[in-house]
Amino acid sequence: MIVRNLKDARNSSRRVVAQNWESTRLLLKNDGMGFSFHITTIYAGTLTEMHYQNHLESVYCISGHGMVETLDDAKQYPITPGTIYILDQHDKHVLRADTEMELACVFNPPLNGREVHDATGAYPLEAETVE
Repeated sequence: MIVRNLKDARNSSRRVVAQNWESTRLLLKNDGMGFSFHITTIYAGTLTEMHYQNHLESVYCISGHGMVETLDDAKQYPITPGTIYILDQHDKHVLRADTEMELACVFNPPLNGREVHDATGAYPLEAETVE
């Protein structure tokens, strides 16, 4: 059994901070579950373009408000508490945060722990591992 506490993880190397967001990676590849699980905060007033070419992602909104737009078809979807969106087609998308948003994110294949977006908006398939 694996048991972790979000507050403890936020005070460890499991917390990754970028310009528009921060993510605490509670479950990672080296945990052997086949997926990773993160609590991610998107900062208010930001716009983040992403394109997970190597991963599929499910995102559940815990708190905050924003909008996700798929760039291939320009469809926009409001994101509010209780909304889940699933990037099942490696969708190129933009996430706009009207307020600070707290999101629960699941990645398949799992992340190693230190990933940040590259110039294309993707995470690399392999990155530094967090212990």
